[in-house]
Amino acid sequence: NSGYMGGLGSLVRQGYTVSHNKNAAADIPKIYEGHEVAAHTVTHPLLPTLSDEDVIREVEQDRLALSELCGYEVVGMAYPSGGANHDDRVVELVRNHTGIKYARTIISSYKFDDQADLIRFNPTIHHQEANVIEICEKFFSTVSDKPQTLYIWGHTYEMDIGNDGWEKFENLCRFVSGKSDVFYGTNREVLLGC
Repeated sequence: NSGYMGGLGSLVRQGYTVSHNKNAAADIPKIYEGHEVAAHTVTHPLLPTLSDEDVIREVEQDRLALSELCGYEVVGMAYPSGGANHDDRVVELVRNHTGIKYARTIISSYKFDDQADLIRFNPTIHHQEANVIEICEKFFSTVSDKPQTLYIWGHTYEMDIGNDGWEKFENLCRFVSGKSDVFYGTNREVLLGC
């Protein structure tokens, strides 16, 4: 969220207080070098509660600020806030009034097939779901003549919840990495083919 860069904070999740500090704008290009940055709105509001103009402003101003900061056009987004963080109106505003070309929801699909609506892209699974390894195994054993995508999402701060969050995440990364028949790419590369 470009409006919160450099801010300090914490969150309480599952009885744990975890750091939720935001990186300073000047540090973003180096921290995310080799990665793709996506918009998440200027101030992380629940978009369905905003006016049309405010939805467009939150998304597009964030996208433009991040594009300038990173030195390339930001075209992706993750909808902010939990729960019902988007609806048909918000999706159409993002599609028709911003430069966003894909936007990830928080709705696990547990599927691997291409999705028709990239402005309402449902990831496969959240990294902390109990069945994440099972879903990954299913992906690796799927035989299809159509492209398949395993999309795992999550927040870094979630790995600080409990005593073994980072270890679990590192184990997940080891499990999914190094497969010679898998293309590993950024959102832009996988979803847009560029």
